[in-house]
Amino acid sequence: MTAWDTEVDVAVVGGGACGVMTALRAARDPGRLVAVFEKSTREGCNAAISSGSLAAGGTRWQAAAGIEDSPKQHADDILRASGDEEWRPVVEALCAAAADLVEWIADTGYPIELGTDMPRAGMTARRLHTDTGRLGGARLMRHLRAVLETHDNVAFVDEAPVVNLVSHEGRAVGVVVSQNGSLQRVKADAVVLASDGFANAPALVEEHLPHLGTPFYGGVSTSTGDALAWALRLGGQLRNMGAGLRSGLVVVGHGTRVSPALPFNGAVLVNRDGERFVDEESKGYSSMAGVLRHQPGERAAMVWDATAMAATRESEMMRECLAAGAIQDRPTIEALAGSLSLTTAATERALTPLPGRRSLTAPYHFAWVTHGLLTTQGGLVIDPSGRVLNAEGEPIPGLYAGGGTACGLAGPHSDGYLSGNGLLSAFGMGWIIGDALAAVPA
Repeated sequence: MTAWDTEVDVAVVGGGACGVMTALRAARDPGRLVAVFEKSTREGCNAAISSGSLAAGGTRWQAAAGIEDSPKQHADDILRASGDEEWRPVVEALCAAAADLVEWIADTGYPIELGTDMPRAGMTARRLHTDTGRLGGARLMRHLRAVLETHDNVAFVDEAPVVNLVSHEGRAVGVVVSQNGSLQRVKADAVVLASDGFANAPALVEEHLPHLGTPFYGGVSTSTGDALAWALRLGGQLRNMGAGLRSGLVVVGHGTRVSPALPFNGAVLVNRDGERFVDEESKGYSSMAGVLRHQPGERAAMVWDATAMAATRESEMMRECLAAGAIQDRPTIEALAGSLSLTTAATERALTPLPGRRSLTAPYHFAWVTHGLLTTQGGLVIDPSGRVLNAEGEPIPGLYAGGGTACGLAGPHSDGYLSGNGLLSAFGMGWIIGDALAAVPA
């Protein structure tokens, strides 16, 4: 084989949630040299543009709030939504790790609280944990990368995209990195594919997700799915490639998103024909995207009032919407009807609360929302330890995957996605892989 330019114990492809967590856990072993190769922190990662909400069952915050939950209940909720029983071992492994990793993040100095005001469709308990101040995923990633900098045995290399996987006799043995205009061959005992998915790879999206139509793209530019082809050459397998993390909360003309908690505070969706076409609380924001796609003009007006605004306005999403001028205010039902191009009577009918729900009262707020694609959920088949499997179900030596590169938790369809699944699979698999690569007790 051609000579190597450098050698490490663990080469991590991608410095997002999965990659950083893998490095943090693996680096607990002082004898391990870990290198994280990040395509571009300037372009960002999906974790950084997320709400930063961490789903976990059985945490100390839930116990303090008197909320009964457990990893099993968490896993059962995910599998009920996805219908993907074949993936249960992976889901259960991630849910078993979730409470530990969220508490560990808090113990590194990150301010975490339980989002008791963050109900979500499909969850049988309030289990989304967020930062105090609700500043979102960017704050979380900055914190964890700062913690990573305290480890002398980790190199985080920015603007260093991996362009190929090196193998020998069926084993992953290193990566090829592009840096400063030259290619570097890096030998590694273990390679961890922790890059984002393929939502910004038009050819792959057209191949695997044509049923989504032409959604607004709300992910990062670096989600090009390069690692999938490398793993396939070594015998890796793909599954659930038709699933994506979608959003039915994208504000038309702005690209911001309103809060998923609005429907649980009385918000109503009204289409251009004046019809209330869905029970808003029955759909997660990913499955709502599919409903919106089939409405006239592929959009609808989300309408809410001051009570709902007070309950949600401190979320990162609502702050971004307000700053962008994406939310409109109307003082009366007549003014709202005029803005929706409906009669007052039709608007009143559309806003009639469903049984057990409260009535909205003037003044009103509204935004026209459409469907978007944030990231993909299909990817490589892995085992509960994060090892990439071949067609025979055997691990490919030296090769691990997590984050957007691995198959996610939505099942075969986007409707199976629950809030928090993305960061759960990314941080959770990073936690699991990193612990497996560290020769010290967890």
